[in-house]
Amino acid sequence: MSVDSPLASIAKTLRQTHYAFTAITPESHQTILERGLHACNLRDVFGWNRPFSPEVLPAEIFNQLMDLDELNQAADKYISKLRFATLYDEIYLHSGYPTSDQNAVFFGPDTYRYARLLRQHVTSATRLVDVGCGSGAGGLCLKDRVENICLADINPKALEYARINAEISGISARVETTYSDILSAIEGDVDLVISNPPYMVDDSERTYRHGGEQLGCALSVRIAEQALSRLTSGGKLVLYTASAIVDGVDTFWQAVKPLLCADKHVIFYEEIDPDVFGEELQRQAYQTVDRLAVVGLVVTIK
Repeated sequence: MSVDSPLASIAKTLRQTHYAFTAITPESHQTILERGLHACNLRDVFGWNRPFSPEVLPAEIFNQLMDLDELNQAADKYISKLRFATLYDEIYLHSGYPTSDQNAVFFGPDTYRYARLLRQHVTSATRLVDVGCGSGAGGLCLKDRVENICLADINPKALEYARINAEISGISARVETTYSDILSAIEGDVDLVISNPPYMVDDSERTYRHGGEQLGCALSVRIAEQALSRLTSGGKLVLYTASAIVDGVDTFWQAVKPLLCADKHVIFYEEIDPDVFGEELQRQAYQTVDRLAVVGLVVTIK
């Protein structure tokens, strides 16, 4: 049963206005904001996070955001602490710009690439677990192909937003949210594990961004290892992550390859985008890295 949360109600109101917004990279977003414009419509408020005057929003929405403490005030203007993006005609709640908080819930170009990978490789499943679900967009974008969806994360804010996004999608009855470090708290059979985990080396070790050691791929390798040990026969892992390419060598592939066996697994691996987050190469952590490439690993249990 829907809990009819205020933020879900706002999203449903946005849908009635045919709201649409594509979330871009933080660097590009900052460039847009540096133009110094104030908000004059809903996309400006909830997409770009531009400063706005109260009259730009319907009074009911403005009052709801005030009551929920979801607005920052500067002089006579306000800035929303949250955003809404669209993907496959669905609306997703996520954190406002900039996503600098430890518990930020990120939504951006990776989300769109991740969803395309999932739609390419998933046709049906009984029980899906979305590891490190964030906004829940990965699991929820498969709602027409999966019977039951478990959205798992160690970030309480992500689980809160994922629950709201399930409500916005109208499938709360088929969705559970679970606080879990990878699959440690997941019980029962699983025939589909999906994940778009953090894959950067982040000095602040923010939950949504830090992928651990091995140039940021340690968490992705752990997810693959646990998923392959839990999936039922015929089950599938779809992992969207990134690899630091060092002297032409794909370091993630080298790290995950020992877990894979041609006798037990059907393996698909591809480089989706050869060059992402190029600005990171200027940091000390990446001084040996040629480039960061987004990759997709799909493993089916024989």
